[in-house]
Amino acid sequence: MRIATDKEILALHEKYAPTPAALDLVYTHCRIVCGITEQLHSRPGPGREVDIDLVRAGSLLHDIGVYRLYDDAGTLDHANYIRHGLLGYQLLEEEGLPEAICRFAARHTGVGLSRDDVLTQQLPLPPADYLAETGEERLVMYADKFHSKTTPPVFLTAAAYADTLKRFGHDKVAAFQAMRADFGEPDLGPLRRAYAG
Repeated sequence: MRIATDKEILALHEKYAPTPAALDLVYTHCRIVCGITEQLHSRPGPGREVDIDLVRAGSLLHDIGVYRLYDDAGTLDHANYIRHGLLGYQLLEEEGLPEAICRFAARHTGVGLSRDDVLTQQLPLPPADYLAETGEERLVMYADKFHSKTTPPVFLTAAAYADTLKRFGHDKVAAFQAMRADFGEPDLGPLRRAYAG
């Protein structure tokens, strides 16, 4: 399987970003997630037996579907944000990327969305499981929880993210805590300093 280079990935972001501000927001977030995955992967422990090149590409592309939620005026459709993963999967598939890379977009939302979640919460998604299945997918999903594209973008601690999950049920908190046990917590200090301003 051929994995896209960083230059090719940036070109995809530039192709689909509707505005420079959207590019900055989404691509910067993806770079931060990539930095977190690389930091976590560099530590000894379980969950490190992954293809780090695939993880890098997946982390740099996981949120590319967000661009499809912007309207012509550059306004983000927050009401349909839950769809960004599936939209990203479709975009990457249309671009001819391998299934293993496309999956990162569809399988990183929250700590995973089950078919039951989609039906019970009446989410605007086709009923299916959108769950991280491989070590690579789990690592990107987990790293994504430590940075939010809110206005302004913020870094989150593990405790802060776990608090946001409580409204979705104990099983979601438990899933996050399992990833936390597997991968540990990232040191966000260097990333905060690198992306300050």
